[in-house]
Amino acid sequence: MYGWIWRHLPGNVWVRALISIVLALAVVYVLFQYVFPWAEPLLPFNDVTVDNQ
Repeated sequence: MYGWIWRHLPGNVWVRALISIVLALAVVYVLFQYVFPWAEPLLPFNDVTVDNQ
């Protein structure tokens, strides 16, 4: 998959590397701003099973 993306990016090696870094940062931004907040209520991280004894 990464090879396919690399072959389809325009420019020389340095331009491709810069575009790859920008694309990776964009994916991380979208995940933290939209996907993770949407998925948080659906995940069972707040369901603890510790009893008060």
